[in-house]
Amino acid sequence: MTWLLLLLFLGALCYLTYTLVTESPYYMAMSGKAGYGIVYDRKGDVLFDGTHPLSDYPAGHFADVGNLIGDAGGQMSNTLVARNRADLANYSFMKGNAQTTANIRTTLLHSVNRKVFDAMGSKEGTVIACNWKTGEILVCFSKPCVDIAEGYGNIASMPEGSLLCKAFYPTVPGSTQKVSTLIAAYETCGAESVNSLQFGCSGSWLNENGQRINCHKEEGHGIQTAAQAFRNSCNPYFAQLVQWEKLPLSRVLEVFSRMGYGVNGESAQPLAVNGIKASAATLTLKDDGDFDTQWACLGQGDTLISPLQLMLWQAAIANGSGSAWQPYLISAKTDVNGNSVVCGTPGKTKEMFSAETAAAVRAVMIENAAAQYSTHFGSYTCGAKSGTAQVNDHGEEYENALLAGFCTDDDLPIAFCVVIEQRKAGELTPAALAGTLLRALDEAM
Repeated sequence: MTWLLLLLFLGALCYLTYTLVTESPYYMAMSGKAGYGIVYDRKGDVLFDGTHPLSDYPAGHFADVGNLIGDAGGQMSNTLVARNRADLANYSFMKGNAQTTANIRTTLLHSVNRKVFDAMGSKEGTVIACNWKTGEILVCFSKPCVDIAEGYGNIASMPEGSLLCKAFYPTVPGSTQKVSTLIAAYETCGAESVNSLQFGCSGSWLNENGQRINCHKEEGHGIQTAAQAFRNSCNPYFAQLVQWEKLPLSRVLEVFSRMGYGVNGESAQPLAVNGIKASAATLTLKDDGDFDTQWACLGQGDTLISPLQLMLWQAAIANGSGSAWQPYLISAKTDVNGNSVVCGTPGKTKEMFSAETAAAVRAVMIENAAAQYSTHFGSYTCGAKSGTAQVNDHGEEYENALLAGFCTDDDLPIAFCVVIEQRKAGELTPAALAGTLLRALDEAM
């Protein structure tokens, strides 16, 4: 019995020692008693520096990454620094506060990030882009954005959203949702059957409940196929598709659930990027003959999707498999003792839709981009779908412009989502900004 007690005591002592050695950086970081290291982009540009005053850097150096990378100030909790404090703590149990520097290397291309950030000008919104072959997030920013070098003395007067990276938060998707609705139709009925399906559009359409679905084109689009309606972003066509007797609502619900939507109040698996939390898509579908359900499948009403998830689906379409490498930001970590760990994607998502569906949707999206966005995309082979989201923000009504898409060029395998808030006619378009994004990435990669 004595030997058993002694063994238990020694085991507990070893466990306590191991815990103190391995987890002390985390607890010291959380207590604020440890200094922090440095966060780099993929080429060594500094994105956060806990070893020197941020004011030592050129003015505006951190202006595009403040609400993504974050800082040690404690004002933002859903940032890379906040979610990975222990890995940045310049502290070890054996040495205490270390003179050496822990660091995190990210996948971000800061020069490109800043170029696209500047190209957005005074407009607010977000852009996120990844390499769909690897899952590496290359560009991610959100406007307005706090400049961490300037601190929080004026926090009360900062524009709303300055401390949040909108790429990870839900937004009304507008007609980018029609990509998912087309996926559900292809998964259920097959691409050949859906592609041959024609519906008419006279500018508006009455559903079986007597409710009117209006088209953005008052005179209508006439008789269309699915590909033509996708290119025209025709609401009456897609509403009729949702009501089509060969597309049961139960199957739409099943496909959307597999894609990661929380449907009809059910919880869905939230997304995360190296600890940064992102909301799962949500929508309500109760009756395929009812306005609210049809409107939700057109990307309006209470349908909400984060730009991150829109980009993820584009990656699964672009690679032709229906699944995607999970997006990530951290490529490597080095602790205060100089021990480095290579990081990467947590792996592939489950199959969200079939390879056959991915190929069919990819073809429709490439045809759409060639017809509508060749001026902006030039020689790049791209697929894309735009969306106009009608938003009611505390009684203020406005429209956001979105574009979700991908590039299939071998040396530029990019999936992206662009959101420009409160865009007005004649202003910068998401397609123009996406073109800037692709050219900048092409030059930098």
